[in-house]
Amino acid sequence: MSAMLEARKSSVLSGHYEIVMDGKPITKWQTSMWRTGGTFDLDGHRYEVRSNAWGTRFTLTRDDATMATAERVGRRRWSVDAGGHVHEFQGRSMWRSEESLLKAGRPVGYIKRLSIWRSNAVADLPGLPVPVQIFALAVTLAKWDNAASSG
Repeated sequence: MSAMLEARKSSVLSGHYEIVMDGKPITKWQTSMWRTGGTFDLDGHRYEVRSNAWGTRFTLTRDDATMATAERVGRRRWSVDAGGHVHEFQGRSMWRSEESLLKAGRPVGYIKRLSIWRSNAVADLPGLPVPVQIFALAVTLAKWDNAASSG
């Protein structure tokens, strides 16, 4: 059984989220003010998320070592490569803030907004290590925020 993540936005004006796993706070996702990305601390380690200038490629690093990369972010289908395992994601539709985690082309997990009125989101991503789940959630939040600010 996988753990459920929830991202709870600190305030309407803030880009920071409290990350909760199965109802217990585990970290805070601190977005960067100057570029797309941010940081979170987990189990005594600082993780950094950074994107390229177009917001289509993200990297997750810990202690200056790349832990995961997300490619083709902003497209209908995109992927996260972590530890040599490629995890495929697909947007459900243009009108819904929901991404499906695919395995052999079939949905096995998801990341979705709880409401169109709030920025909070939930994720159920079985098979992904917790830091990679937080990374995929953070990348998705950045994707949605970028789409909202450009549209």
